[in-house]
Amino acid sequence: MLKIHTLPLGLYQTNCYIVHQDGDPHCIVIDPGYQPETILDCLDEQGLTLDAILLTHGHFDHVGAVRLLTAETDCRVFLCQDDLSMPPEMTAGPLYYTDTYGEGSQVEAAGISVSVLHTPGHTPGSVCLLAEGCMFSGDTLFAGSCGRTDLPGGDSSAMKASLHRLSQLTENYRVFPGHGESTSLAEEKRYNPYLR
Repeated sequence: MLKIHTLPLGLYQTNCYIVHQDGDPHCIVIDPGYQPETILDCLDEQGLTLDAILLTHGHFDHVGAVRLLTAETDCRVFLCQDDLSMPPEMTAGPLYYTDTYGEGSQVEAAGISVSVLHTPGHTPGSVCLLAEGCMFSGDTLFAGSCGRTDLPGGDSSAMKASLHRLSQLTENYRVFPGHGESTSLAEEKRYNPYLR
């Protein structure tokens, strides 16, 4: 069973997720945007070793702690290469990664199998990550809302198509978004106007 530690970090309270199998000392980190020392402290407290960082997209508030974490842990970093086209003011400089993934990719790390859905709209390379009944939706889907598309690299018609795709999924995923509270896909299908 997955254990998920949520750390809302930085000015934008970006959700960083530390994910591991119950009883397994290896973990993945999703979207470490800020405060690498806070993330490292949490790993220490939990007795966890970081195997991989998975990024839902390349905006600066989701990737800001990547370089320091990799310097400390030598872990792999996964990113959808479509986000390499974004202007540097959106990514706070060149994006650091060791591996790319995209639609249909499977990542095996820390004893966790993660499936990748390409869900562009917020950025060209936005992805949702699926693992054991959980969806890490980045800034594609929020509780009651969706990500903005008015920033460089945003595309409202792509976002509409991505949200429609999520609305067609049959499994009731627990949804862990890039900002704000967690929710469920069934809840969002019922109440989120962007999924109707």
